[in-house]
Amino acid sequence: MIQAEELTDSVSSAAKEAPVTLADIKSMSLSDLLDKVIGDLIHFAISLAVAIAIFYAGRFIINKLYTFVQNICTKRNIEASLSTFILSFVRIVLYFILIVTVIGILGIPTSSFLALFASAGVAIGMALSGTLQNFAGGVLILLLKPFKVGDTIEAQGFTGTVKKIEIFNTMLTTPDNKSIIIPNGGLSTGAVNNYTTQSYRRVDWTVSISYGDDFTKARDVLLEMLAEDSRVIQDVQGGVTAAPMARLAKLNDSSIDLTVRAWVASPDYWNVFFDFNEKVYAQLPDRAGVSFPFPQLDVHVTR
Repeated sequence: MIQAEELTDSVSSAAKEAPVTLADIKSMSLSDLLDKVIGDLIHFAISLAVAIAIFYAGRFIINKLYTFVQNICTKRNIEASLSTFILSFVRIVLYFILIVTVIGILGIPTSSFLALFASAGVAIGMALSGTLQNFAGGVLILLLKPFKVGDTIEAQGFTGTVKKIEIFNTMLTTPDNKSIIIPNGGLSTGAVNNYTTQSYRRVDWTVSISYGDDFTKARDVLLEMLAEDSRVIQDVQGGVTAAPMARLAKLNDSSIDLTVRAWVASPDYWNVFFDFNEKVYAQLPDRAGVSFPFPQLDVHVTR
């Protein structure tokens, strides 16, 4: 008996929820039709009121979350371009979820809407695959910070100072004042040589003298020249064993090659490199009694 009543109730509720057809409307009396219309309007008014309340409550929550994320970005000193992207992304995603929720409350089917949005997203993603790769690379660079604005780097066959890091590209300025724009996709996955990361750099020279010259005297004079330069580090500093070195490296065809190495602060690298070259050329022959060789060929003629 109870099962029969439950079955009757389920059939009745199903009949109430079934869509009203034109034939059903024609068969209704005026009073029944008015009751139906008034009931639907009341139901829609309640759903609309709930949807409006949820929309404003959701907007209030979104603003709070937006402010919370913004404060986190400010406290952690996140790059301005990255923080702007994060905040825009958070706002768009939350508003999308809120709008879908409100549409569902109003009784509008959301499955087709979501399917259309997903299809559009796939189509846009395929059309902009390269751009999206550069976009993802820009986000990784801004998050992981393998380099920053002002660093001197070598990447993708170019060497220059980083002037600007954008979402899709990074701009370098070369030593001869050329502007190089490198896509972030390859920059984030390729090798990057950052010359500015370390406080100290090693400068290497190759000094050639002639056969028959006293290489020990040349070596001592080279070390004296390095000791005379205040920019050259003479002891252990910053965890680097920085004592200058000059050693016989190679017995070449026409010369004896000495390898000279010294540690300097990174900003002094090129000044020390060029100044020492000039000093060696101007002073080494007189101070060490050596000569600079040139390629030569001995020809022996026999009869």
